Amino acid sequence: MTVTIFLGALLGPMALGVPIAFALILSGVALMLYLGLFDAQIVAQNVLNGADSFPLMAVPFFLLAGEVMNTGGLSRRIVALALAMVGHIRGGLGFVAIFAACILSSLSGSAVADAAALGALLLPMMLKSGHDPARAGGLLASASIIGPIIPPSIGFILYGVVGGVSITKLFLAGIFPGLMIAAALCITWLIVARKEQSELPPRESGAVRLKAFVDSFWALMLPVIIIVGLKFGVFTPTEAGVVAAVYSLFVSMVIYRELPPAQLFHVFVAAAKITAVVMFLVACAAVSAWLITVADVPGALAALVEPLMDNQTALLVAIMVLIVVVGTAMDMTPTILIMTPVLMPVIKQAGIDPVYFGVLFIINNSIGLITPPVGTVLNVICGVSKLSMEDLMKGVVPFLIAELIVLFLLVLFPQLVTVPVSWFGR
Repeated sequence: MTVTIFLGALLGPMALGVPIAFALILSGVALMLYLGLFDAQIVAQNVLNGADSFPLMAVPFFLLAGEVMNTGGLSRRIVALALAMVGHIRGGLGFVAIFAACILSSLSGSAVADAAALGALLLPMMLKSGHDPARAGGLLASASIIGPIIPPSIGFILYGVVGGVSITKLFLAGIFPGLMIAAALCITWLIVARKEQSELPPRESGAVRLKAFVDSFWALMLPVIIIVGLKFGVFTPTEAGVVAAVYSLFVSMVIYRELPPAQLFHVFVAAAKITAVVMFLVACAAVSAWLITVADVPGALAALVEPLMDNQTALLVAIMVLIVVVGTAMDMTPTILIMTPVLMPVIKQAGIDPVYFGVLFIINNSIGLITPPVGTVLNVICGVSKLSMEDLMKGVVPFLIAELIVLFLLVLFPQLVTVPVSWFGR
């Protein structure tokens, strides 16, 4: 009955168009009334405590770094480097998109920011060279979701804060799975684009490639600084957000000089607006998280999946299928905030490593960004490409299948996550 009331109070208002943040508070209040615990002061206290977290300070800084990256020329130089390196091969612009997505993901940590950059910079090139619009848009959308997987990742930060898991370990654990998804997209693109008669850019000379590398050098140094700094304990993930923001501002204003001081205000405002949305969701989710614990919703869920508790693989498959379904109706941030406090006790009881589960969880939530009707990345690409959602979904399907295959390979073979993270963690 507790689970029914919680879900009804959450999904009912959402179906009526109530913003997710307010639906989260309503679901918490409904549980409080059912349990006879209603107190407005408890609601207010949990909202304030939900946003009062030092690790969450990384979120605004990484979001600011993403805005600066797109405005200050870092994204454009990364795409230019990828174009110079692999743009001339058959289907080269698709490989450029995947290569650029991997690098951009290590700069911003946001799939939406990467989708906006890739869509604006690469989609016109792909259409001009003769690629099918739906297929090109589908690839760009699918490549953008690497953003929350390869560190730094806002998704990992939220999961780590809510679940009490080491964010540094999550960052390091996401590197190899992110590269696996990139490899799967390359193979899929090679298959689906082999019959396209697209116009290829000319093969660039060694001098042009060297120039593209030199031009993008300062942008490429940012992920190196973050990964090395985290591995050797030079700074925490929160401090890494500050480093990313300050470094991207310095490079954009002093070295590349593409971000004039007059434009700084607009960049800060854009980052502040996105931060406000994320942080308000986090604060409101704290009410539901507290009530979920008090009402022992995880205990009820554990009772439902008790037959699977002795089989970690079967339990993970069941949870992944559930999250895929949830991801079609809910955006990534609220899914993390709602599902983490529910699933974490079950995961620990089953003896599953929370870091390993976190990688699977964030990959699954990232895939949800390209599944309709809510898919945020799909909406961004639709806006850039002027394609309808139906047409874009046709182009996304092959890449979506490839990413789901990678996800379930990681479920079946945990060592694909655990072994690489032990390398990076040394």
